[in-house]
Formats: sequence, C-alpha cells, structure tokens
Amino acid sequence: MTEPAPRYPDPGCLTGEGAGGTEAASQELVVGTLLEAQGAVLSLAGELDMATAPALRRALDDLGAPGATIVVDLAGLEFIDSSGLNELVLALRRQRDDGGDVVLRSPRPHTRKVLEIAGLTQLFTVT
Repeated sequence: MTEPAPRYPDPGCLTGEGAGGTEAASQELVVGTLLEAQGAVLSLAGELDMATAPALRRALDDLGAPGATIVVDLAGLEFIDSSGLNELVLALRRQRDDGGDVVLRSPRPHTRKVLEIAGLTQLFTVT
C-alpha cells in the first residue's frame, strides 16, 4: 500500500491569493493616543509587523518627550513579529536615554508569550 503524497498548503494562502482569495496578508494597525494623568497611552489594535511598524515608530516619535513614560496598551494587538518587537525596544532605548520609560500594558496571552520568548518581559515593565 502506498502512502498518499504529503499535502502542502497553497503558497498563495500566505498572501491571501490562494483559492481565488483577494484578502491582504497583513491586517492594518490601528494606533490610538490618549493622554492620562500619568502620561501618554498609545493603544494598538490589529497586526504589528514589518508593514505596519513604521506607523508605530511615527506615533512613538510624536509622543516621546524627555523624562516621559509612554504606556503602550497591547490589549487589541492580534499579532506581533520581530519588526514590531524591534520598534518597541528602540522606543524604550530612546525614552530611557532621555530619563523616561516605556511600559507595556495588557498584552493578550499570545503576545505575552512572544514577549517572554524574546526576553522582553525582563527588559520592559509589563502590567
């Protein structure tokens, strides 16, 4: 008896083009800003990846002030890759160099796991 050939996913499924699909592979990142008594809160929703990381950088650059603490609310974040992690680390470095900080708030379990695997829960304050 012969075994069936292994089935691999259609490469187009990674881009949303397989099986007649037209959906984009990367979801939009929605960045919201709220000023609270303790400082600025940047809320993220959607996917933080190579395509959307520049939007986060612009938002962080707009909020960065010497000595300020920026809270990044991750509750709405559905996906993060190394590009997104890099932007968070760069923001932390810039803020700490200027006497401030970046705090990560309310990550979903899968996002917390990525932060833990990358060793970032030891670098950031995660609440």
